[in-house]
Amino acid sequence: MAAFSLPSWLSRTFGARPAQAWCRTALASETSLQASVEEIASQLRGAGPADLALVFVAASYASDLPRLLPLLQGKLSASHWLGCLGGGVVGTDAGGTPHELENKPALSVTLLRLPGAELHPFAIDTDSLPDLDGPADPWRDLLDAPAAPSPSMLLLVDPSCSRINDLISGLDYACPGAAKIGGVAGPHSAGHGSLLFGDQVVRGAVGCLIGGAWQLDPVVAQGCRPIGPVFDVEQVQRNVVLEVSQGQARRSPVAALQSILTDLNPEERELVKHSLFLGVGRSNFSLSAADPDGPTAFLVRNLLGVDPRNGAVAVAERMRVGQQVQFQLRDASTSRLELRQLLTSQRGRNPEPLAALLFACLGRGVGLYGSADGDVELCREVFDQVPIAGSFCNGEIGPVAGSTHLHGYTASLAFLVPRGEG
Repeated sequence: MAAFSLPSWLSRTFGARPAQAWCRTALASETSLQASVEEIASQLRGAGPADLALVFVAASYASDLPRLLPLLQGKLSASHWLGCLGGGVVGTDAGGTPHELENKPALSVTLLRLPGAELHPFAIDTDSLPDLDGPADPWRDLLDAPAAPSPSMLLLVDPSCSRINDLISGLDYACPGAAKIGGVAGPHSAGHGSLLFGDQVVRGAVGCLIGGAWQLDPVVAQGCRPIGPVFDVEQVQRNVVLEVSQGQARRSPVAALQSILTDLNPEERELVKHSLFLGVGRSNFSLSAADPDGPTAFLVRNLLGVDPRNGAVAVAERMRVGQQVQFQLRDASTSRLELRQLLTSQRGRNPEPLAALLFACLGRGVGLYGSADGDVELCREVFDQVPIAGSFCNGEIGPVAGSTHLHGYTASLAFLVPRGEG
């Protein structure tokens, strides 16, 4: 069992009591769910009652998912239980080493004791969401939350939800000051949902508002670097960009890309064939590249296709005239560099988190880095003791420049830290 608590200097700074705040983690990868639960219980033997239990389980156990929480709750004690099934599992083993386990049976459990925390778990029926054009109160009612705003929200969404973007926008509307972090759970063929809440398996969305003496600090790494200039969108039809401009020159997106290709090296031109994306600006984004620690300028989106007749490109995002766009490339070295920079900035703001949660795209992991544990090893380079848990997701949720978005190919991290006074 790996145990972590706050150092005394951090306790004095933020008013938390280190003897009472703790994180206990366990990770198992047995063939059967029952055997993994037994291994988890063995690693967590002696852990006292927790305020919050976070459970992440691999899709290999999907058919047995309704048995999981009752089995765990027969052996472990926590006031609130929350989790999801994923395409892979992130967890920290008994020796304190974090791992990313992909395409294999795996179960990760994290127990948290958070003195002074205000925890408000919630479950949402996403089949009947309020109108985004109406007042915010119906969205707040979905959370059945106290009036006082919480600084952060953990959010997990079932893959059967057909209105994920509406849900995220509505929760931003209801709780504009709360940093929201999480992901979309993994799909499976069994006749139940992919979310864990209380002692049940559910669909829709589940989560937890976290306030009081604690909060989640988000770090969102999109893993891309820009190529070429920033363009303005001049003509668009829904998600199809027909024409862009740079200064007075107008051209099709494909013609704009062809002009960029001439300045790329052979390795970059090879990446264009399979790792090309489009960065989509927002009106409230800071598009200055002068501050690398400032807000991310672009929301990275998939390119869905090209129309060879007119050079248009289809984007996985509703587009509008006047938006700024920039082509992006994704590779392992860029992803490492970006995440390392973001983590270093986070350490400067809050050097000793109690725990970290990682919601990573299935397109990261071994497929991106060529070896396992790529994101957690980078995290441990900067935070050498932090326990890490989480899931490989079908979409990652996190803030970019003040608004929450559904991402792809992204690592969305949440660092659990004491909440500063004043």
